[in-house]
Amino acid sequence: MKKILTVILCMTLSFSIFAQEAKDKHLAKLPAVDIQTLDGTVFNTKDIQNDGKPVIISLWATWCKPCIAELLAIADEYEDWVEETGVKLYAISIDDAKTSARVAPFVKGKGWEYTVLLDVNSDFKRAMNVNDVPYMCILNGDGEIVWQHTSYAPGSEEEVYEIIKSLVKK
Repeated sequence: MKKILTVILCMTLSFSIFAQEAKDKHLAKLPAVDIQTLDGTVFNTKDIQNDGKPVIISLWATWCKPCIAELLAIADEYEDWVEETGVKLYAISIDDAKTSARVAPFVKGKGWEYTVLLDVNSDFKRAMNVNDVPYMCILNGDGEIVWQHTSYAPGSEEEVYEIIKSLVKK
C-alpha cells in the first residue's frame, strides 16, 4: 500500500510540474475591460498597446504612499527609458467615485508624462485578480504579461528597467 501511495504521489507531482511548465509557455494577455480616460471617455484595456514595444501598467491610488513613491521614482528616469526602449507606462488609478476627481490635478501637479486612466469601479483590478496596490506588470511587444509584482521598495524601479531593456533586445 505504501508503494502505491508513493507512485500516486510521484505521478501527481510530475503532472503538477508539467502543468506549470505548460502554463508558463502561454503567457497571459490583458483582460478587456472598460475603464475611463481622465476626461471621462470610455477606454477598453484591450487597446493598451505600444506598437510592438514594451508596456508598463501600474495600478495605483492617490491615497497610496508606496504607489506614489514608485511612480515618482520612475518619473525621474522615464524620459530616458522611453528614449532608449520606447516603453510606455499606463498609470491606472483605482481611486473610487469619491476620490477620482483628485486624480487629474494630482497627476498634473506631479508632472507625470504617463498615460493616466481611471478604474473607478475596480473592474480592471478585479479582472487582473489584484488584491493590493501598488501593482505593476510589464507586457512584451505582443501584449503578453511577462512580469508582475505588488508592493514597492526603493530601487525596485531598476529591476523594471532591466526587464524592459531585455524585452527590447529580443
